[in-house]
Amino acid sequence: MHLVGANLISIKPRPCHADIVALYMDPSRRSFLRGRARPPRPAPRPPWALAPDAAFLQACTRCGDCVDICPQKVLVVGDGGFPEIRFEFAGCTLCGECERACAPCALDSGRQPQAFKVRIRVAEGCLHEQGVECRLCGDACDARALRFRPRVGGLALLEADREACTGCGACLSLCPPRVLKLD
Repeated sequence: MHLVGANLISIKPRPCHADIVALYMDPSRRSFLRGRARPPRPAPRPPWALAPDAAFLQACTRCGDCVDICPQKVLVVGDGGFPEIRFEFAGCTLCGECERACAPCALDSGRQPQAFKVRIRVAEGCLHEQGVECRLCGDACDARALRFRPRVGGLALLEADREACTGCGACLSLCPPRVLKLD
């Protein structure tokens, strides 16, 4: 309330541009402005993010608490200020700190029992195919989703068990030829 002359009036603060964008931002429309023919795939979200992505975007306040508390530092502020997960340097340990820090419950293991929907896939070009012994990915995988099947007269073959994979990404940053993919 402000006193103007002899009258008390109520002045409502004008919303800032960020507030307006937060209310009306539709990530699928951004592709049009960037010249993309079809909308981009949803960004990789933190563990236990609500699905579909639209539910997560609606619940998330973009406060950044999950990003700040992540001990592995795999959560980053992404497009539109929403948290994304990046596995360039480490994997997610599924410690749950981000979920506990999320006040609006956009990360909720009660409603989203699987931490990640993505699973590991091995693309062409693994070092084993080239006769080079490397087991970094298998050593990093606590879920044992990446195993090496012995082969007579040669190097063991890498096999990915998509059912056992948690999608944590611990193997991705260690792969020298970057042939491991999450999809």
